[in-house]
Amino acid sequence: SATDGVMPQTIEAIDHAKAAAVPIVVAVNKIDLPGANPQKIRQDLANHGLQAEEWGGKHIFVDVSAKKRLNLDKLLEMLAIQAEILELKANPNRPGQGTVVEAKMDKKRGTVVTVLVQTGTVKVGDPFLMGLCWGKVKALITDHGDRIQSAGPSTPVEILGVAGEVPQAGETFNVVQSESTAKEISSKRSRIYREEALAHKKHLSLVGLKTRKLKELPIILKADVQGSLEAIKDQIEKLSNPETVVRVIHAGLGNANESDVLLAGASDAVVLLFHTDADSRASETAEKQGVEVRRYEIIYDLTADVKAALEGLLEPEIVDVAVGKAEIREIFSVRGGGKVAGCYVTDGKAVRGSGAKVFRGNAVLGEVKVESLKRFKDDAKEVEKNLECGLGLSCYSDFQKG
Repeated sequence: SATDGVMPQTIEAIDHAKAAAVPIVVAVNKIDLPGANPQKIRQDLANHGLQAEEWGGKHIFVDVSAKKRLNLDKLLEMLAIQAEILELKANPNRPGQGTVVEAKMDKKRGTVVTVLVQTGTVKVGDPFLMGLCWGKVKALITDHGDRIQSAGPSTPVEILGVAGEVPQAGETFNVVQSESTAKEISSKRSRIYREEALAHKKHLSLVGLKTRKLKELPIILKADVQGSLEAIKDQIEKLSNPETVVRVIHAGLGNANESDVLLAGASDAVVLLFHTDADSRASETAEKQGVEVRRYEIIYDLTADVKAALEGLLEPEIVDVAVGKAEIREIFSVRGGGKVAGCYVTDGKAVRGSGAKVFRGNAVLGEVKVESLKRFKDDAKEVEKNLECGLGLSCYSDFQKG
């Protein structure tokens, strides 16, 4: 915006584009407003590595007004010129291929997926693959709500006819030979996805940095105040050595959000937080994608960990992985004076031989081992959620109901 200037979202967008190595065209909007200053925008963005062509740089800047529709034709012309320079071409005479932009469940129409066709042509009746999903094109709908029979390169369309789950944004759309082929590949992808989900995550972590022998350590840095952010950024970038360069691909204020974690996942980066935390959505995404998020309260600890990671000396962090939770409903005495807890498994599963923590409220009363596990009178290896069981713990019998 020519009036608001460079905002945190602008910087975030620049960092995302740079990490993805895609060209940037800047549209400076709201030039019709009284306080508009497009030249100041050029000056501010130059500090973030975006130099305007008229200032001897390589980035195209176009001053526009969306409200009054000023220079929108010039913006489209500049995008066309940029595409020509980059030799971006597509062949319409081949099976359609594109990217999922958005997907949703519609009560009347079922799964509706917005796809940007990037090459080839998609026709009504084409069988397709979309990530883990498959289907047959029942209808193609334009952004004006019109139904069309085919969509060529550079066309955004809504597609109906997806079987199974709703696909994720960013997944690839491909037209295939037959429905049976689509179904077969989809089931194979689903199996591979499940196996990878159960396997150990392979994203970059500070602990395993030395074994990966990377030439670059990408970091996303979030802090509570600007002073700390700049100081930490300078400190950790100075830790670069001949083997590995430390590069902060995005730095910002406040809690880590989902966008930060997605950028870390795409760039194989580590997220470092100073006096901040991660949003709940960000934490879920980080766990799902296997992105490492580390929190620090002292600058020295943060820089020491990065330095140790570069030297391969960072000690692994021991993390408890909760297998399940159970609530004590009844207490039974057994021969020899021992006690067994009659439990109801409320989450996950109870596993014989696993470690366990006994809580009363928020207080941890003991760290023990599950020595015996019974389902009624029979011994069991594990007991699933929503089932009752008897638990015998090592060196602990001070049970209470609840």
